[in-house]
Amino acid sequence: MAQALLFADPKPLDQRLGRSFFRKAPRRPGVYLMKDANDKVLYVGKAKDLKQRLNNYRLANPDRMPRRHLRMVREVARIDFQFCASEAAALQRESQLLRSLKPKFNRAGVWPGKTRFIVWRAAEAKMELGVVEVPQPAWHRYGPLNGVALSLHQSSCRLLWLALNPGLSVADLPAGWGTGRIPDSTAIYCGPELDHVHTALKQFFWEDPAVLLLWLTSKLSRRTIPFERAMIAADLEPLENFSDRRRKRISSTAQLALL
Repeated sequence: MAQALLFADPKPLDQRLGRSFFRKAPRRPGVYLMKDANDKVLYVGKAKDLKQRLNNYRLANPDRMPRRHLRMVREVARIDFQFCASEAAALQRESQLLRSLKPKFNRAGVWPGKTRFIVWRAAEAKMELGVVEVPQPAWHRYGPLNGVALSLHQSSCRLLWLALNPGLSVADLPAGWGTGRIPDSTAIYCGPELDHVHTALKQFFWEDPAVLLLWLTSKLSRRTIPFERAMIAADLEPLENFSDRRRKRISSTAQLALL
């Protein structure tokens, strides 16, 4: 039997906003603005499902939540919503708000960042994944990209690791990975799946993104722990957003070719 916690993890947002706020949160795309007692915006985020995303902030567990988010939830006095027609529209609105408001607890997207490349290569039984400003000749690469390169890299690393280690849990992720401290160059053991992962990555960036997404979904759908499922859903989101943008660009290019 698992040992009970002596002290439950705090829920500062429940105490301040009430449980009913989270029960009634909308299940639709949009952006959320976390504000302090003086109505100053502390953080801006976007989500395909606002209710699901906000639930990730309720439990202030120092082992699972980045330190800046722990500080943030202690300052939040209210949360406002701006609904959007789609997840892509929410991403665009989030970008506009980040540039105009420059919230205290946001990092990515607040200032114009350096362009980066996503790079990968197979090495023995491992897949090396990286995010760099200048790719080396021996690596496959995609880019240049803006700040999305970092989120794509970190989400891809966590998802691949979980997909390739079905017997291990989120708690077993390499040190720091759960809170975003993933090295810019990372090697993930793939074993007999190496060729498939290599092909799926090439298809994701250059051909059909759905191949990698379907493989990840099939591997990760077996996980039933709510916290793990929420983390997986959050990491799939940047990959799905990238896939949607790729399809739109391909569609636009095809239409122009017909003109």
